[in-house]
Amino acid sequence: MEARLNLFETPLAAKSLRHLTAAGKVLADSTVPLATQELVRLRASQINGCGFCTDMHTKDAAAAGETQQRLSLVAAWREAKVFTDAERAALELAEQGTRIADAAGGVADEVWENAAKHYNEEELAALVTGIALINAFNRLNVIIQQPAGDYEPGMFG
Repeated sequence: MEARLNLFETPLAAKSLRHLTAAGKVLADSTVPLATQELVRLRASQINGCGFCTDMHTKDAAAAGETQQRLSLVAAWREAKVFTDAERAALELAEQGTRIADAAGGVADEVWENAAKHYNEEELAALVTGIALINAFNRLNVIIQQPAGDYEPGMFG
């Protein structure tokens, strides 16, 4: 199985990826815990059916110390006792931010207000940016049918 398009060897795609990746690197300076950022990326990737990103963010989270139990329960976070209230707020924001086409009003005020209880304005900006970026990466990979399973943590620098 091969991708329809090699994003690294196509100059325009490679340049676009560099810009998206650079935008994502800013999030490393955020005070949103890395674990929360990875959980958000993983949940959006699951919703969007992006196997490559699901593989990547599961492995990156595990490499950063995330437990297998929590990774296995991300898709069922509402019923799981292993997430903090702040993580739950971030996951709900990620879900509604990813499923904006499913809701006439986008992200509900209650969801935003709940996230704002746990995150300051800078952290909310990091979460929103992270959600937007992972959705962009998901769409790229789903459109080109990027195969999943070969990702190794840190392979993209």
